[in-house]
Amino acid sequence: MAYAVHFAATVLACYLTAQVLAASTWTWRAPRVAIVCWQAVGLALGLSAMGLPMALGVAPYDRPTGSALLALADDLAHGTLPAGVGAVHLGLVGVGFGIGAVLLGTTVRSVHATVRAQRRHRDLLVLVARRDPEVPGALVLDHPSAAAYCLPGVKPRVVVSAGALSMLDRAELAAVLTHERAHAQERHDLVLLPFTALCRALPWFGWVRDAHERVALLVEMRADDKARELHAEAPLAGALRRFAAAGHRIAPAGTLGLGDRDLDVRVQRLLVADRPPRLLGAAALTVAATLVSLPVSLFLS
Repeated sequence: MAYAVHFAATVLACYLTAQVLAASTWTWRAPRVAIVCWQAVGLALGLSAMGLPMALGVAPYDRPTGSALLALADDLAHGTLPAGVGAVHLGLVGVGFGIGAVLLGTTVRSVHATVRAQRRHRDLLVLVARRDPEVPGALVLDHPSAAAYCLPGVKPRVVVSAGALSMLDRAELAAVLTHERAHAQERHDLVLLPFTALCRALPWFGWVRDAHERVALLVEMRADDKARELHAEAPLAGALRRFAAAGHRIAPAGTLGLGDRDLDVRVQRLLVADRPPRLLGAAALTVAATLVSLPVSLFLS
């Protein structure tokens, strides 16, 4: 039973950590650290959600969950069960594996849906997009609305609309293209994928949906940071203002765009030169590592 308590405590710790991360503004100053923390929370939550019913099911073995599951499998293979292990315990173990199957299944479905949407959009770009020597390394869509996005994958594509080209000056366009390339280089689509899967697997948890939204914003901020490493803050901030004024739309399915997410916050963040909070970031990473290590140690012991 003590091991089940450990899993339950980890679930509670994940919830509390998510609440703290969601309410914190230091994450805006260190988006890469914050993204790692959110990923750790998601991983620890998924493992603990699986482990809690499993630990309850194998509680009569009075062993760490991993070794208890191996003992249970060995007993089932020999057709014998120890005293105190009944149908309820086996059912709880089955629930744990069921949760794992749901999480894995939703992840696989998310990957499949994303890859399919990306393939469709890539085929569409072959028909409607064009190269432009004024925009090297990007595809141009002849559309009057303002749009800029990245189609990630093994061969990523950066796409910008004619409306965006007419709206941005050269410095702003260069910053926007660097922003989009950052999405592709750091595979931010894969960063968001586990949270999309968690939202599908645990739709009744509002804070899981909030976590997805927070990570999506942090991904945009991280791409902003990559852009301002090569360009001044002012051009990117100006581009964000122009996209906001133009009513920039959400990027197509399977892509990552400049984003409609909290554009005002992102502009203000770019114009304020705050250093990343190294001490606070290190403490947050320590908490994140601890959260993941707890369920992992129970499964491996």
